[in-house]
Amino acid sequence: MSGAPRRVASGAPWEEQFGYSRAVELPSGLVLVSGCTSVVDGQITGGSPYEQAVNAFGVAISALGQLGLTAADVVRTRMYLTHSRDVEEVGRAHKELFDAVRPAASMIIVSGFVDPGLVVEVEVEAYRHPGSEADRPSGSEADRHSGSVRTEEAS
Repeated sequence: MSGAPRRVASGAPWEEQFGYSRAVELPSGLVLVSGCTSVVDGQITGGSPYEQAVNAFGVAISALGQLGLTAADVVRTRMYLTHSRDVEEVGRAHKELFDAVRPAASMIIVSGFVDPGLVVEVEVEAYRHPGSEADRPSGSEADRHSGSVRTEEAS
C-alpha cells in the first residue's frame, strides 16, 4: 500500500458523533482497529464475558475483512475488562480465536465503559505482509461489505 491511510467505517453512530474510524490501514501495512464491544445495532449482544468477548472480536475481525485481512493477520490484541473474575472467560474466547495466530496480547482491568452493561472491550492490530497487495479488495469491492472503506486525501 502506498499513499494515504485507508479508513474503515462500520456505521456505528459513535464514529460520526465522536469523529473516529473503526479501522485505519497505514501505508506500512499496519492496521489499527478501534476499541470494539459487543454492541450490534445499538444493543449489547451476549450476556457473559465470554460471549461479549467473542462478539467484540467479531466486530474487529469484520473491520479487518473490509480491508481484505483476517484473524490470521492479527499481530496484537488488547482486552479491557471491568472485573478480574472475567479473565478466564475472556482468555478462553481469545484462545479459541487466536490460538493458531499467537498475537502479542494484553489484558487490562478498567473501572468501566460508557454503557454499564458492557464488561469487555477489545482492540486489535493487524499487519498486511508486503506483496499481499493483490489480495486486498479494491475500494469498490470493499464498499460492498457491511461498512465502507475510504482513502483519505493528503492535505
